[in-house]
Amino acid sequence: MTPKLVLASSSPFRRMLMENAGLAFEAHAANVDERAIEAPLEKSGATPDEVALVLAEAKADEVSRRFRGALAIGSDQTMSLAAQVFHKPKDMADAANHLRMLGGRTHRLNSAVAIVRDGEVLWRHVAHAELTMRPLTDDFIARHLRRVGPKALASVGAYQLEGEGIQLFEKIDGDYFTILGLPMLPLLAKLRELDAIDG
Repeated sequence: MTPKLVLASSSPFRRMLMENAGLAFEAHAANVDERAIEAPLEKSGATPDEVALVLAEAKADEVSRRFRGALAIGSDQTMSLAAQVFHKPKDMADAANHLRMLGGRTHRLNSAVAIVRDGEVLWRHVAHAELTMRPLTDDFIARHLRRVGPKALASVGAYQLEGEGIQLFEKIDGDYFTILGLPMLPLLAKLRELDAIDG
């Protein structure tokens, strides 16, 4: 029998990617305190990839324990600029600071995905995208944030590429799925290998 798929996320974007791929699945948010997991990792000098992987696995693990026998898919994304790891902006002033730091520079999105069944990690993977923002003036940042409003607080970089955020960029290297936070091609390949989807 084909195992049930459970997406350990409440993200509408991740759900959309799974639906668009024609997968039959349920989506359930993981009951984990991401900041509590992240803080000791960052203190210990964990890389952005390691932080994203640990969080993806923690989400999938928690959901896998509620849905016995199912393949729980957890994902997480970190954003890094050189050695600095970014978190979602706390408020609009923080969003403006994010954009000021990112303007004219290349940052990296680190998208991790993990599959866990009954508390056992079956697979983990990290994909990357490199995004170069064009130089931004303070005046433009203020006008941009007024236009997009609180949506700027919903993502770690204070932008949504699928919306007006695309105007901030001059170059993007990486696939769409990695940028939205769920590397679909490696995930689909692994699900086929596990006989969880039609291969």
